[in-house]
Amino acid sequence: MSIPAAYVGLILIWSTTPLAIKWSGEGVGFLFGATARMALGALACLLLLRLLRIALPWDSNARRGYAAGALGIFGAMLCTYWGAQRIPSGLVSVLFGTSPLLTGILASLLLGERAFSPMRVVGMALGMVGLLAIFRDSIALGDQAGVGIGAVLGGAFLHALSGVLVKRSNAQIHPMALNTGALLLAVCFYLPTWGISDGQLPQHAEPRTWLAIGYLALLGTAVGFNLYFYALRHLSAGTMSLIPLLTPVLALLIGMGLNGEQPGWAIWAGSAAILLGLTLHQFGERLLPRLRPG
Repeated sequence: MSIPAAYVGLILIWSTTPLAIKWSGEGVGFLFGATARMALGALACLLLLRLLRIALPWDSNARRGYAAGALGIFGAMLCTYWGAQRIPSGLVSVLFGTSPLLTGILASLLLGERAFSPMRVVGMALGMVGLLAIFRDSIALGDQAGVGIGAVLGGAFLHALSGVLVKRSNAQIHPMALNTGALLLAVCFYLPTWGISDGQLPQHAEPRTWLAIGYLALLGTAVGFNLYFYALRHLSAGTMSLIPLLTPVLALLIGMGLNGEQPGWAIWAGSAAILLGLTLHQFGERLLPRLRPG
């Protein structure tokens, strides 16, 4: 596969995922949408493992990795799906884009990595300013917007924690096997959660709801993950870290064009502050020497 094509495909998938999440819960409930996506995604990943002859180990080391990954697939996605029903889809991408900032903090606490350089602290502070601006605008979005924003931020935190715990588990298995094992474990939690909460198969759902679930299962879950690791293998970390800077802007525009969303000025200003904070957090230490005179 062409490396630029994989990179662009990954950006497009991640930019359209928030709107697909929103649509996948229409008329069927967010829990059914999330459960159906993960179950179908797990089946697709199992098929890929079989076709590519990749083993799916279940030793204690692998199980630790699966459990850490399932925290993000179940916990983070459950929060995100719930919150996405209450706020614009573009805002979901902006809020979830704070996960690199949260990952830096958690990696410092749990892995001993260096995360609090001056430029990174400035980046985190700008991110907080952006979040405060967005919370300020949540009043205009409706009564449920505040809790929706909080839920998506909780999902971003669990996603970051999951990534750090996966790294700390040091599971020496193929990335596709890690994703599949984590998906299978997460489905074991999704099914009873959906069964207890509702358990009813939807009778009247719009065609775009089913299309969104299928899109998320095949492209968002199976293809998107594989594109990520393919691109990660062939591109620098700096190039990959541009993705969280690009996807929120595209997601905001996609939500406006396809879902009639109209973000207020505070959301645009808050988004700009968060993206600038991410830029400083990711690239500030390399940019600072170039800005110094002499």
